[in-house]
Amino acid sequence: MRVAVQADAFDIGQETAAFIAGAKGAGAAVTFVGLVRDNGGSLSAMEIEHYPGMTEKALAAIAAEAATRWSLTDALVIHRYGRLGADEAIMMVATAAPHRADAFAAAEFLMDYLKSRAPFWKKEIGSDGASWVAAKDSDEAALTRW
Repeated sequence: MRVAVQADAFDIGQETAAFIAGAKGAGAAVTFVGLVRDNGGSLSAMEIEHYPGMTEKALAAIAAEAATRWSLTDALVIHRYGRLGADEAIMMVATAAPHRADAFAAAEFLMDYLKSRAPFWKKEIGSDGASWVAAKDSDEAALTRW
């Protein structure tokens, strides 16, 4: 299991290939990449801040929880911080399991928990100023299914 919090962009193809190559004994691998979304067409950038040490620990705990709930052979979480432009990859989740149901469920669990429990602070910067991204009720509601 690997967790990375990094400013640098990552190569989705290389990360996927390396993850699958290391997922010995798995019958399924699921990957998900989150992108910086520009809802109104005016986003100049998104700034993501975190508290080093605390954030990695929180992500590792979320990944460990997924590993206890499903039969995973491996998991990967990459989350970026710093200044990102629209459509840039902001995070990646990969899971591997003997069967696809566990791989899919664990990946969705990770995505839901990363969205609402990972300690990142996001600020949208647009042509009309900057504003912090607030937590959404729908993100909290997504946790109830787990």
